[in-house]
Amino acid sequence: MHCPLRNGIEWIGYVDWTIRDFHSYTTEQGTTYNAYLVLDQQNALIDTVKAPHGEDLLRNIAEVADPASIRWVVCNHAEPDHAGALPKILSALPNATLVCNEKCRQALSQYFDTASWKIKVISPGETLPLGERTLEFINTPLAHWPESMFTYLPQEKILFSMDAFGQHYASAQRFDDDACLDAAMIEAKTYFANILMPYGVPTAKALTAAGKLEIEMIAPSHGIIWRTHLPKILDAYREWTSGAPKRKVVVLYDSMWESTAQMANAVYEGAIHEGVDVRLIHIRRTNLTRIATEIFDAAAVAFGSATLNMWMMPMAGAVLAYLQGLKPSKKAALAFGSYGWSKGGPEVVHEALEAMKWDMISPPIKAQYRPTPQILEECRAAGAQLAEKALAAGG
Repeated sequence: MHCPLRNGIEWIGYVDWTIRDFHSYTTEQGTTYNAYLVLDQQNALIDTVKAPHGEDLLRNIAEVADPASIRWVVCNHAEPDHAGALPKILSALPNATLVCNEKCRQALSQYFDTASWKIKVISPGETLPLGERTLEFINTPLAHWPESMFTYLPQEKILFSMDAFGQHYASAQRFDDDACLDAAMIEAKTYFANILMPYGVPTAKALTAAGKLEIEMIAPSHGIIWRTHLPKILDAYREWTSGAPKRKVVVLYDSMWESTAQMANAVYEGAIHEGVDVRLIHIRRTNLTRIATEIFDAAAVAFGSATLNMWMMPMAGAVLAYLQGLKPSKKAALAFGSYGWSKGGPEVVHEALEAMKWDMISPPIKAQYRPTPQILEECRAAGAQLAEKALAAGG
């Protein structure tokens, strides 16, 4: 299967409809592994696919070109979802040389035996003439890995943007004006929140570099290709990389015998305020991916956990570990929860949120066994305070 982007430029990737777990990222809409073939005097393959789909990529190549005619294979990013099929692909392309930057070469040598590969290491700003067209390379370190780079085709004004602007979104359509735009934007935000959130500053630098180019099409490594709604995705990335919060409060909790659930509902009730978006999330009834996406642009978060074995609930710990790695921007925060014969849960959550340098509005609110009316009222008051913080901070 292939799809033309322009005359002589083909999408030849793989649509993975059934994948639901991507190293703990819940891919509810599946994903794609996008690879592109530029046909010229010297044909160039830009990126490959995940290893299990290497044969699919080779079949797609054969539909539009003789594999022996491919002179260059560009690797924008060494992560296995894009580079995993490289050994199979290079062995099937007898005249191909791999093109990558030095950090990418080093990373690939850790994954594969590259001793027999023909490799051309390119420097920042270097170009590669193909004939009528030229490839230009822009290093974008830590947008997403240290070796990440963009490839630009100036004659066609196409940016092959690696993971930036991507989405885990399987679709029979290849372009933003054919697929469901709302769904693609939701998945683009989810992708940013779960993949690029810790790298907002380098991603903003990559965005600045892209802004200096004439771009009519952005072809990422996952999801649909942007050709009609470029301003929408570019404006979204400017907003997301800025880290500016919205007027939003997330109330997140895990409960054992519904005591912490009662407290969470009270916080939620208190936070409901005109102009404030409030979300109530039960940890074990959602997933890490959705939780991170909701918290990403929230101005305030209330995090509750019951106490289990003098500690927080296990999935509350998983959420905190995930968030600590993603490093969300500073938020107003509250820890709350219940305990029985021993304390632990709310205190541990409070310490974890403090360690993330969030602004705690009070000591943790705690209820022994069952929350009293007074404690529930305290929860409502705390929710109202979080809403005020969100109104003050949100755009």
